[in-house]
Amino acid sequence: MEQASLELTVGPVAHGGWCVARHDGRVVFVRHALPGERVIAHVTEETTRFLRADAVEILDPSPDRVIPPCPFAGPGRCGGCDWQHATLEAQRRLKAQVVAEQLQRLAGIEREVVVEEVPGAEDGLGWRTRVQFAALPSGELGFRRHRSHAIEVVDACLIAHPEVEAVAAEEHTWPGASGIEVIASSQGDRAVVVKPRPRRSVTVPDLEVPASVLLDQGKGRTVPRRGSGVLHEQAGERRFRVAGSGFWQVHPGAAETLLDAVLAYAAPEPGEWALDLYCGVGLFAAGLAEAVGPEGAVFGLESEESAVRDARANLRDLPQARVERGRVEDALDRFEIERADLVVVDPPRAGLGREVVTRVASLEALRIVYVSCDPATLARDLAWLAERGYTLADLRAFDAFPMTHHVECVALLVRA
Repeated sequence: MEQASLELTVGPVAHGGWCVARHDGRVVFVRHALPGERVIAHVTEETTRFLRADAVEILDPSPDRVIPPCPFAGPGRCGGCDWQHATLEAQRRLKAQVVAEQLQRLAGIEREVVVEEVPGAEDGLGWRTRVQFAALPSGELGFRRHRSHAIEVVDACLIAHPEVEAVAAEEHTWPGASGIEVIASSQGDRAVVVKPRPRRSVTVPDLEVPASVLLDQGKGRTVPRRGSGVLHEQAGERRFRVAGSGFWQVHPGAAETLLDAVLAYAAPEPGEWALDLYCGVGLFAAGLAEAVGPEGAVFGLESEESAVRDARANLRDLPQARVERGRVEDALDRFEIERADLVVVDPPRAGLGREVVTRVASLEALRIVYVSCDPATLARDLAWLAERGYTLADLRAFDAFPMTHHVECVALLVRA
């Protein structure tokens, strides 16, 4: 399709790093624009219902517009960041508007939302402690362009943590690799997880700093090639082990910020019976177990085998905490969990879904704390929970992913 150019007046923000404009009665989702701007946009995709476009020339700029700090940001370039052309304050306002719009549209909840700064990245740069690079057949590293398999080769990433950049992975070639992940923990550990191309071996270059090297065997399994591949993280007074590329919050301040928010909403009391669903390596389970004490109990569920091993190791000094492997969809029944005083859920981006919402509501917990990285699936699940007697009592949103459209929310639901 020949790339058409449109002159557009840009309207409100939309979920996913877009703004909404209209042309000849059709909706146009525009990237690299800000609300209120007049722009020239190139159409990148056309469907029967709407267009997608990139703003390539700004005719009337917003006062919130800045020059993107990264030379690889912009139309047709790296797809990792969505809002480098906006001030941090404007980014947080836009994210707050998205969360509020999703709550209103999908759950019928009218609520003013404020997106809070997460300590550790005052300028919005240098925060990402886990960075996944894609590799060209030549072994050069880069990032996928937006909605594309094409790779933008980079020599540095400005949102990567300095300890990730110290590995200097982008300065080397990685023959035989389809991608690599570079990880830097809060306790000074580093790891490089290498994903080989099919039926290829990977040549690992000499790295600038010490780091474990692991081979990704797929389905979440990694094998150490150099070093143990076990990293250590800190949240509050507690230390956590995370094996390989296991899940941990990528912003250095996010784990402790979210833990504090979850515990404040959950308000666990000594002797209570708490569930931590999608518990990962046990971040929230540890805080809950300390609060409910030896007379209480915490039951964690996690589907990833390596995360279960890590969680059990991280909670070994808390005998009131138990972690089992399983999918929430069927494990609650398998372990005959019929009730709980409080429930914490931290599902993947797809959210809980109707089946899990129904099962969680059947536990008749007084409080449910829902941690979400996607406001659309959060709002959808809140609507289903409302049908089962749960009301949104409070919500906080956190800028755990500056320069991107992503936002982390913590919601408190109580039985009506």
